Amino acid sequence: MEERVRGRAVPATTTVGAALAAQVVPALTVLPGIRLRFFPRLSGRGSPGHVALTFDDGPDPASTPLFVEALAAHRTRATFFLLGSMLARAPALGLDLAAAGHEVAVHGWAHQNLLLRGPHATYRDLARTRELIGAVTGRVPRFFRPPYGVLSAAALVAARRLDLTPVLWTCWGRDWTRTATRASVLDTLRDGLAGGGTVLLHDSDCTSAPGAWRASLAALPYLLEECLRRGWQVGPLGEHG
Repeated sequence: MEERVRGRAVPATTTVGAALAAQVVPALTVLPGIRLRFFPRLSGRGSPGHVALTFDDGPDPASTPLFVEALAAHRTRATFFLLGSMLARAPALGLDLAAAGHEVAVHGWAHQNLLLRGPHATYRDLARTRELIGAVTGRVPRFFRPPYGVLSAAALVAARRLDLTPVLWTCWGRDWTRTATRASVLDTLRDGLAGGGTVLLHDSDCTSAPGAWRASLAALPYLLEECLRRGWQVGPLGEHG
């Protein structure tokens, strides 16, 4: 089969290949070398005196309230990228996050790789999550982070239609693994921790090793103290400049 482009016959396989390439290319930003060098805003670069603190995969009744407690003890607010499926099971937790002054954002409905989903499914995934977050918390989400940090062309188009800004991260704690500890999380974070950066941690183990969130929770006070020592304010993405 062939399609005609400006009067020329183009094999259908070429057209399909081009479409697949367009879908896949944004996923390259998951590579830190590419993202940090060429896409600073997507990486979450902000004001040099500020660090954006973000959490993925909640809200989880077993763990999220403990993170809210720890943050309250340090008078710190953060951005929580919520899964629609988790929020649907525990809507009161979403309301608690908003009441505590935390920012709520979109992480998708379920933790599925959007690279494997088409435009319609991707849009529906983000739209229903955005709608639920708004209905539960009374806050319209501004930010979107794809599961696994893997973007696609369909995800970028859907985010634009929904007025969502994609944001990944500048450093993470690798806190989802079975072997994660307070020390390992802090050591990993320090490799990329800098003013103007965006930190990724997890307040749930729904897609991680069971209990992995405990390492992140244990590391959190030390992370906040380190940022304070360096003179950086810590807060949500909405205040990141």
